[in-house]
Amino acid sequence: MKPFLLLAIRADDAVADGEYESFLGFAGLGERDLRRVRLEQRPLGNIDLGEWSGILLGGGPFNCSDPEGSKSPVQRRVEADLRGLLDRVITDDFPFLGACYGIGTLGSHQGAVVDRRHGELPGPVPVTLTREGRQDPLLCGLPGTFDAFVGHKEAISALPRHAVLLASSPACPVQAFRIGSNAYATQFHPELDAPGFCTRVDVYKHAGYFEPERAGELKALAHRSSVTRPPAILRRFAQRYARRGTVHAEAAPSQPGAVSPAGQPRA
Repeated sequence: MKPFLLLAIRADDAVADGEYESFLGFAGLGERDLRRVRLEQRPLGNIDLGEWSGILLGGGPFNCSDPEGSKSPVQRRVEADLRGLLDRVITDDFPFLGACYGIGTLGSHQGAVVDRRHGELPGPVPVTLTREGRQDPLLCGLPGTFDAFVGHKEAISALPRHAVLLASSPACPVQAFRIGSNAYATQFHPELDAPGFCTRVDVYKHAGYFEPERAGELKALAHRSSVTRPPAILRRFAQRYARRGTVHAEAAPSQPGAVSPAGQPRA
């Protein structure tokens, strides 16, 4: 099977590694089948889409709606790398699933309005599928409304006409959408369970998502919650888009900085 590629932006190792383990476990993939690139550490390089089954983009502390002057050089580089990659993902209708930061990234690339009007405190929220969501290959079979973990400062206020709205929540009008047939994004975290949520609460306690003194309350709420349905989306993504075949080194010319399916830059 050709591997999937996970793009990550979390600088804290505990959260970054926990995110990777969650994607592995909930997608039902082994380490050889899910390769990670930590974009906060190095440039993306050249990606040959033909060498991958699909691309996943995790969450993190960056916000697409941050004023340009406030963005660090790393954030600006990551955004430029992702814009270039999404140009090809959308053109090829290539399998893509972005979570949290991924919804702002895909949304802004496609002309959505991304702003601070619909942020949600960290915790479980009820997510309701639209008619299109109930018929979508990744979401069909889920309950019409299910709980999912969120925690975000920005969100999409308005989608472009060519986007398909798949889900919403009471405080956030766009919880999931699709572009074409194969490019998806969710505001909620399909990879997150209660222990992973609590780790992120501890790490991002002073990052402006909530008042720090509420950390204990938020973690207790997470442990009382019944968030069990969202991981099915990851497993279905992996099963739907797994591509058979062996990747050969000669399949594409090596270029400086290119990323190989081994997850390492090519020479």
